[in-house]
Amino acid sequence: MQQIADWLNILGLGQYAQRFAENDIDPSVLRDLTDYDLEKLGVSLGHRKKMLRAIAELAETGPRPVRTPWTAAERRQLSVMFADLVGSTALSTRLDAEDLREIIGKYHRCCAEQIEKSGGFVARYMGDGVLAYFGYPRADEDDAERAVCAGLALVAAVAGLDVGPSARLRVRVGIATGLVIVGDLIGDGASQEHGVVGETPNLASRLQALAEPDTMVIDGSTRRLVGGLFEYFALGSVSITGFSDPVPVWRVIGANAVDSRFEALRIARTPLLGRDEEIELLMRRWQQIKRGDGSVVLISGEPGIGKSRLAETVLERLSDDPHIRLRRFCSPHHQDSALFPTISQLERAAGFRRDDTDRQRLDKLEALLAESDADLSEAVPLIADLLSVPIGNGYPPLSLTPQKRKEKTLGVLLAQLEGLAARRPVLMVFEDVHWIDPTSLDLLDRIVDRVATLRVLLIITFRPEFAPAWIGRSHVALISLSRLPHRQRAEMIMRVTGGKALPQEIVEGIVDRTDGIPLFIEELTKAVIESGMLADAGDRFDARGPVPRLAIPTSLHASLLARLDRLAPVREMAQIGAALGRSFSHELISAVAAMPQQQVDGALAQLVTAELVFQRGTPPDAEYTFKHALVQDAAYSTMLRGRRQQIHARVVTTLESQFSEIVAAQPQLMAHHCTEAGFNEKAVGYRLKAGQQAVARSAMTEAVAQLLKGLELLANMPEESRPVQHELDLQIALGRALMAARGYSAPAVADTLVRARALAERLDRPDRLAPLLYSQWGFHMVRAEHELAVSLAEQMEKLGETRKDQATLLLGHYIHGASCYFRGEFVTARRLLELCDGLRDPAARAICATIAVADPHAASLGHLALTLALLGHIDQGRARVDEALSEARSLDHPFTVAFVLSKVCAVEATAGLSHDARRHAEELVALSNEHGFPLWLGVGLLQHGRSLTTLGQVQDGQALLARGLSVLRAAGAVVHTPRALCFLAEAHAKVGHLQEGQNCLAEAAQLIETTRERCGEIELHRLRADMMNARGDQAAAEQNYHQALAVAERQSAKTFGLRAATSLARLWLNQGKCTEARDLLALVYGSFTEGFHTPVLRDVKALLDQLA
Repeated sequence: MQQIADWLNILGLGQYAQRFAENDIDPSVLRDLTDYDLEKLGVSLGHRKKMLRAIAELAETGPRPVRTPWTAAERRQLSVMFADLVGSTALSTRLDAEDLREIIGKYHRCCAEQIEKSGGFVARYMGDGVLAYFGYPRADEDDAERAVCAGLALVAAVAGLDVGPSARLRVRVGIATGLVIVGDLIGDGASQEHGVVGETPNLASRLQALAEPDTMVIDGSTRRLVGGLFEYFALGSVSITGFSDPVPVWRVIGANAVDSRFEALRIARTPLLGRDEEIELLMRRWQQIKRGDGSVVLISGEPGIGKSRLAETVLERLSDDPHIRLRRFCSPHHQDSALFPTISQLERAAGFRRDDTDRQRLDKLEALLAESDADLSEAVPLIADLLSVPIGNGYPPLSLTPQKRKEKTLGVLLAQLEGLAARRPVLMVFEDVHWIDPTSLDLLDRIVDRVATLRVLLIITFRPEFAPAWIGRSHVALISLSRLPHRQRAEMIMRVTGGKALPQEIVEGIVDRTDGIPLFIEELTKAVIESGMLADAGDRFDARGPVPRLAIPTSLHASLLARLDRLAPVREMAQIGAALGRSFSHELISAVAAMPQQQVDGALAQLVTAELVFQRGTPPDAEYTFKHALVQDAAYSTMLRGRRQQIHARVVTTLESQFSEIVAAQPQLMAHHCTEAGFNEKAVGYRLKAGQQAVARSAMTEAVAQLLKGLELLANMPEESRPVQHELDLQIALGRALMAARGYSAPAVADTLVRARALAERLDRPDRLAPLLYSQWGFHMVRAEHELAVSLAEQMEKLGETRKDQATLLLGHYIHGASCYFRGEFVTARRLLELCDGLRDPAARAICATIAVADPHAASLGHLALTLALLGHIDQGRARVDEALSEARSLDHPFTVAFVLSKVCAVEATAGLSHDARRHAEELVALSNEHGFPLWLGVGLLQHGRSLTTLGQVQDGQALLARGLSVLRAAGAVVHTPRALCFLAEAHAKVGHLQEGQNCLAEAAQLIETTRERCGEIELHRLRADMMNARGDQAAAEQNYHQALAVAERQSAKTFGLRAATSLARLWLNQGKCTEARDLLALVYGSFTEGFHTPVLRDVKALLDQLA
């Protein structure tokens, strides 16, 4: 309201300022006030007339803000300028109101001219204040730079205004950059003029107040965007009203003399990556020009691809090679400024300083031109005129026509290059030629022709829209830079982070969204590091919490939006496409857009022509893909929440009514659109379907993500309207997915199952108990809590019997049989597992697919196979496990395949088929790594290590066994641990590390007693006896062999018993007890009825033959 108060003071009516403030009268509504309004405010008749006259005159004092075609309110990044006239109140006391009005009008027109000249938009005049936007209604990639240039020009222009002898105008300028909501926010009237919501305009206003007269102050965001293009004076961090943290601010002194825009804007740069061939070509050309053959290399590529970085690398490579370097760069602000790149380079080369006198500048110019072969009497006046350096009377005037002056000037510039090349090889870089002015292009044409016979390497960089006329000439080469491949994108991220690893999810997000554009990779990685979402852990960065979608960096926002704004008439189509996704079909966007087909086709054609999207195929069968993921993000981010919801709602309605195949195949896509449309309950249902589909495909990590998103949606819904049944289904599905993805006994599994069980009981849903009982059984089984696991299995059997649910009953038999196996109750396990054959029935299998993680029939066959092998039915076990593996592979369900492979390895190891066990173990490890199955990864490593140990590669086997045990423990698994310790103990014993082996066996024995996991107890006694025998304690060894045989008889585990009998027989042989040894082996071997061709039985038969 300060502007209103100042205006009233100018009129001598400051006593009404408080009333205007109390009634929220600001500059935006001032022109709409009527006599009736003022009377209601208590303004006297005379003062009303005076105010109304001043309001009418105010409308004529300066140009009204330019109106743009109506657009919806948008979220955009703007550089906002606020300029305020210094001392206007004092002026009002010295000047007549009419004179003041005229001065204010001049001031407004001056501001508008400078702002619009730099591509800015005057949004509003507020008394003696001017509000301007850079980046609206059209964005440019250098909006912040344009704003600062306009501010400097405005300060100078206002100071130079002729307002008479009684006044000198001075201005303060503040510029801030940030995200705002801009557009027609409040309907008709003056306030319709492009109102902005956000803290950026407020900050710009506050910064203006901090500035000294005739100076400009900018914020940190603007400072980062304009880099080294300007000179600054740091004012430190300042506490500003309305901002919680101090704001770093800078005073801009003036433009900086820089060798290249690239250097100025990219202060911190990562080393060039993936351009070895291009560097090699340029270095070959350099060697060529040193021999006298000049060369031109054109470097073409889209913004951010690394054109300037490549040129910079060549300059760095040649730093120790004697040469002369000339760098010229074109600027988007000087496309109509003749020879701007050359003027800038000459000023730098001459060493001009801001405080140089005219004489000093002339001396420096004369010294520079003396290095050329040109006639100084003609060259100095021409170049001095080009650089605006007065020459006084030292040179005769040149009476030349403008065309003749141009020709001679270009001739001098060419002569200067020739003179330099005669002294030393020249490396000349001409950057960003897509912004070149016509005269500079004329000069460059001549240089390209001339360098063919000079010792000059000329590097010219440009974007694809520039079409050079020099391609095809013998001394001209073209380099078209392509995007970085996937591996080098990840490598570049590591370089930006200084070698510190980022969370894989973030790396993948950066790689996917930056499309191999080095600048995008660099800026997005920096933005992530500076965002506060990561914690520095020394050699890596860890996420502080869930990783949000990566926002577009401030440094890229303007350039991305500029690409869209060039196509303003069809931007709505880009926004609809962005809502649909990175890719979308012609058929779908046509249905969603709800526009005439001709309009849709025309808009899409424009987007394709502008290369914002790529087209594959021909409409109506065409598919479209955004060229860059960040362009898609930019199009999407401009829309406000309400607009986004409208589009997503149309997408949902369209897909459900016209694209049933997409609805069925991509529930996760439907969930996304429903969420963004605000259809939360519907979104929850689709998240559940997406999670269940992912589980069915063994995509467990994706399943967990989908189900957690569903639960998060539920948690954000009001409790009274929350569909609890959905939550129950989500929790049950999540429990299954978590078991596979993080391990059966992960803490998250327990929490999920407890919540699900409570919900099932609260809802009185016994039909949902089966999946819960199964999941709880899996949790406790993996934790080796076998008694509790058996109890849960029995509950499941009872539930199946009570509800006459055959599938649940058979599934109960399966998990009961599996528990009996781990307890060493092999006969009972066989009986229960053989009852499960009915699980192959398609109806039962379909029901169980919603309950179990692995296919229960294939899993039960695998467990049965191993049980049969241990009971001595080795051939039957091998046949069953082959059937199980074949069945698992036919299901195309990786988790089931991994489950069965673990049993295949165990059966083959039991039969002595170590080579086969090794091969299948390697497959199991690879599959588990690929899909993220921690339990099966641990088991696979154990089986691999066991097979290597048996095959004599003991050291490698030991390493794998130790790693497998570590993986199991990390997954929270206790099951398999006694057997794993036995495997490791055997490996230690093979290399004579008996104490380490005995320590492993002691730990295994303690676990067996604690958990009652007795499936490996026979092997424990056998290995203990082997180690005692190795220590020379034969009596103790014999005792432990007998214990192993006793347990084998009790468990009916003939195959394990055969191993113990063989070891005892060898001990007796060493003691000379040949008859006892033969009788023992003959008794045990004679109990077998099959498997005689397997190594385990062949070896025993060979020993028996030897004893005979």
